[in-house]
Amino acid sequence: MTRNHIEVWHERVLPPGPERVRFRVVLRGSLLPITSWTGVACFVCFVYGPAVAIALGGLFALSFVVGFGLRRRARHSVRCSVYGALGGVLDKSMGGF
Repeated sequence: MTRNHIEVWHERVLPPGPERVRFRVVLRGSLLPITSWTGVACFVCFVYGPAVAIALGGLFALSFVVGFGLRRRARHSVRCSVYGALGGVLDKSMGGF
């Protein structure tokens, strides 16, 4: 824990327990990666053809399935696994930018 976390905890800013995160919040936090990769897919489809864009989408789908499986194996809930896999794929994919 960092000093900031401890100060926030002592001032009772954090909720007393875990809070449910909605899917809309996950997507809103991921707008930059979603729009960036949608633009890349559109550009690739326009320049090289739809087969390459489909392959790019398949790579994302494969990464999502692997992330989901790893989270389920670690005994996370289905909701947590979906949100974590989606966030993880989008987060790691932006590393190239």
